[in-house]
Amino acid sequence: MNDKIFVDTNIFVYARDSSEAEKQPKAKIWLEHLWKNESGRLSAQVMNEYFVTVTQKLKPGLTKQQARSDLRALSVWQPLEISFDLIEASWNTQDKYKYSWWDSLIVTSALFLDCTYLLSEDMQHEHQIGNLTIINPFIIGTNEIA
Repeated sequence: MNDKIFVDTNIFVYARDSSEAEKQPKAKIWLEHLWKNESGRLSAQVMNEYFVTVTQKLKPGLTKQQARSDLRALSVWQPLEISFDLIEASWNTQDKYKYSWWDSLIVTSALFLDCTYLLSEDMQHEHQIGNLTIINPFIIGTNEIA
């Protein structure tokens, strides 16, 4: 599979959250698959949310050094930076699809990166936006998408 797959923050967090016995292994499988296939994509927003969540909200959390190490590794995925063009397009996404502001930024980032899929548990599974399909990775596995 050569499809680009955008990963929402929660998937990265679950991969590090040992209190999520069911979700952690599934998140890890997805991320391993994306690393192996070099198909993972993310944004600066996701990186920032990840850092705050795993260092301040996750119990037990990561040290700042561990989180920084994770983000350095993820930088090879060439995260999309936040630009005014992205913000303006996200306003359109928010108005049209009624997503929250933060989810609208995620969806629009995936569209800007020409992704086929967006992995998130926070949005409607199999919702189609243009050529982008939202997938809940805790409902289906890596071998179940085209």
